[in-house]
Amino acid sequence: MTSAPSSPSRRAVLATAATVAAAGAVLSAGAAPAAAGSRRGPRDAVVFRNVRPFGARKPVDLTVVDGRISDRPAPKGAEVIDGGGRIALPSLVDAHIHPDKTSWGGSWVSRKPASTIAEFVAQDVELFNSQSRSVAERAYGLMAHAVTRGTRAMRAHADVAPAYGLAGPEGIAAARERLEHALDVQIVAFPQHGVFRTPGTAALLEEAARSGVVDHIGGIDPISFDNALEEQLDFVFGLADRYGVGVDIHLHDSDDKGVTVLRGIIDRTRALSLQGRVTVSHVFCLPRLSDAELGSLARELGDLDISLTTVAPSRDLVLPIARLREYGVKVGLGSDGVRDSWSPFGNADMMHRAHILGWVTDMRLDEELSSCYDAATHGGSDVMGLARADLTPGSPADFVLVKGECVPQIVVDMPQRDMVVHGGTVVARDGGLA
Repeated sequence: MTSAPSSPSRRAVLATAATVAAAGAVLSAGAAPAAAGSRRGPRDAVVFRNVRPFGARKPVDLTVVDGRISDRPAPKGAEVIDGGGRIALPSLVDAHIHPDKTSWGGSWVSRKPASTIAEFVAQDVELFNSQSRSVAERAYGLMAHAVTRGTRAMRAHADVAPAYGLAGPEGIAAARERLEHALDVQIVAFPQHGVFRTPGTAALLEEAARSGVVDHIGGIDPISFDNALEEQLDFVFGLADRYGVGVDIHLHDSDDKGVTVLRGIIDRTRALSLQGRVTVSHVFCLPRLSDAELGSLARELGDLDISLTTVAPSRDLVLPIARLREYGVKVGLGSDGVRDSWSPFGNADMMHRAHILGWVTDMRLDEELSSCYDAATHGGSDVMGLARADLTPGSPADFVLVKGECVPQIVVDMPQRDMVVHGGTVVARDGGLA
């Protein structure tokens, strides 16, 4: 769970300077027509008629065959769905969220003052014990809501500690199964209470890794919170190497301690040949480095394919994404906690997150606003190792249809997701699951 060095408030923003490609949509304007409402043909084809990819002026037909965008005419008998001139945009990706902690859909929770991770962790336990709904129920409610807002995939962190056992990852796994037709989910076993700070957690992490339920093993501030730099990193990376899972470590330290941890992560990734399987979340130490120091670290991160995720609780903690991308570093955007013991805020709507990013970082130009949407879509896809849903031939048919003029205006106005499509199937309409 994110906590800023001076205050654990999570008012999340993100800065990014990559410009989204407004072209490249697959336009199948000449697709063979089929009667509206007909069932899909033997090739599992559907035509989304009268849509405007990325806000193109001229509506076209978007053809999907076997769950992927096609640039060929649709087969006979394909289902036809009228898009009504709406904009088609890539679906969103939440690269960092905590569905197990949420009180979403339940009664209001009154929060008590807290100023340290340990104090917030104690309130996590209180909230968990006060809930009448299981983790599976609460996580499903939040994850289903995210689908209706256009999320195609998420990396979900689940607390693992003696206070909960494996209720977190198992609950999210149950919700993942219910939503497997609409949402791709990776689960991280996250030691919010510390790996060694809280006895019994290490054994639970190994059990989670061995169970096959989780995709990644997490860590948290090995120096400042766990007081066990070498021990935590050796243990977490050892589990990843032994059980074939990935690593996703929370790193909040904004000073030299953060850089020390990051270098330890780099060393172990290299030594164990875990390229492409390691992510560091938040990484508050990077924005404060000199350009030379940043370049040196970014080069190693890019060479080892170590990804980063951010929710950037303040403008000062926004990752320097433009510079990181120069070195090939993948950076995703996430929701973090949603209506939990840490904060009453959050809504698991990644379009809203893109909006917050633009507002807090004072983005005004069209290309800047479009880059916010890019961070909320392709940034997370890259981190999760998913193919980009960029509406090009062969890409996953994961997109949203909204009313609007262009991508920058969509980021500012955040219109309702009138239709959400996952793998070519409509999974949500008008703000509700289909």
